[in-house]
Amino acid sequence: MSYSVDTHSHLNHEKFANVSRVLEEAKAAGVDYVIVPGWDLPSSERAVELAEKFDGVFAIVGFHPHDASKADRTALDKIARMTSHQKVVAIGEIGLDYHYNLSPPDEQKKVFEAQIEIAKSVRLPVSIHNRESDADLLEILERQSVNGWILPKRFNYQIKLQPLGVLHSFNSTYDIASRAIELGFYLGISGMVTFGKKNSLSELQDVVRRIQPEHFIVETDAPYLAPVPHRGSTNSPTYIPLIVDKIAELQELTSEDIRRISSYNAYKLFGVGEAPRARITYQIRNSLYLNLTLRCDSDCIFCDRKGEAMVKGYNLHIEREPSTEELIREIGDPGKFKEIVFCGYGEPTIRLQVVKDVAHYVKDNGGRTRLDTDGHGNMINHRNILPELAGLIDAVSVSLNSSDPAEYGRLMGTGNGEQWESMIAFTREAKNFIPEVYMSAVGLNGLDIEKARRFAEDEMGVKFRFRPLFK
Repeated sequence: MSYSVDTHSHLNHEKFANVSRVLEEAKAAGVDYVIVPGWDLPSSERAVELAEKFDGVFAIVGFHPHDASKADRTALDKIARMTSHQKVVAIGEIGLDYHYNLSPPDEQKKVFEAQIEIAKSVRLPVSIHNRESDADLLEILERQSVNGWILPKRFNYQIKLQPLGVLHSFNSTYDIASRAIELGFYLGISGMVTFGKKNSLSELQDVVRRIQPEHFIVETDAPYLAPVPHRGSTNSPTYIPLIVDKIAELQELTSEDIRRISSYNAYKLFGVGEAPRARITYQIRNSLYLNLTLRCDSDCIFCDRKGEAMVKGYNLHIEREPSTEELIREIGDPGKFKEIVFCGYGEPTIRLQVVKDVAHYVKDNGGRTRLDTDGHGNMINHRNILPELAGLIDAVSVSLNSSDPAEYGRLMGTGNGEQWESMIAFTREAKNFIPEVYMSAVGLNGLDIEKARRFAEDEMGVKFRFRPLFK
């Protein structure tokens, strides 16, 4: 994906007298889609008008907590009727704001829940405003989430979990972020992420650094919150690339990575943008990953190969396995990349001959290779395959996940100890043939990552890698 989505921009604000020009400038900056939220009835109507007028504009309708006192039953009924418009993609911005209390808190909560009920009835997500109201907001969301709040899988390929909404312009703690994510909400990251301290990260920057980008969507909140170096001026969708660049810096990813991931997230939440096509190769940072197969001898509880099969905004749900020639053609010059990684959602050693043939090409043309595997390759191929990989594979990363054989079997869905023994033997033997050997573990709740690290380093004598897990 080479486009960006501004998921929250008040182009219905009086400061935007020439919306057409703003959109032209945004498109020139790579922002093809803009979602315009209302804050009361007139602004929601204006958002729908803009969506009708401009192809790349979509509307969100609802009452901001500041205007909750205006939201009588008649007004809320009008909001509900507006959701029938095909370009209305959510209810919002709704929520709570205890900083100004322009509407009484009890009235805010009443109207917030009434609009959640509208969202539920029309099966749309919500865009939520939250300021100094964490406890009450989360109590409402937790209560509503266990009470029949399920959105449809609206798109043309599998989505494991349809998110419920977004905490717009997120600016709270890591704990609040984690709880919101567990409930099924994205974090809307605005220009505030650029408001850093001189010699340390702000709290928001620390949250963005620590949480996987699969949980972010990107927004300006224009005309407010213009990012550095435009802070204090009128914000615009044109500034989305500045926000993307800052997130990329904090995540140690490329701006293209963040643009792709956040655009897919916007598609997943709002249906805005394009469905990503299935890929046989995909680039993250400066490494090229090869998607050889969806077949696997394991059935890991944390693996999504039977569901959405998305990685960093890439669709890996291939309908057929690529040939050696197709993979080589997509690689081109392997020297352009830090490494070529045999990976995907399946087990690469199921296609051992393809691994060997492609690795030959990569090594003959000055490239570096890595194999990501569950370590069952010898068992799968009924022989010791490691001598065949000598000189072809520079590094191998084996999925350990747990140093306890029983827990390993549960996590990997293997049901017996044969796979554990095969993985351990493969890793020990790999040290004789592969220059770099790693074992890895995913960040699942309840797993003792440090114990897994000690096992890999002290017992097995290999390096250890921690792999964050997004839900």
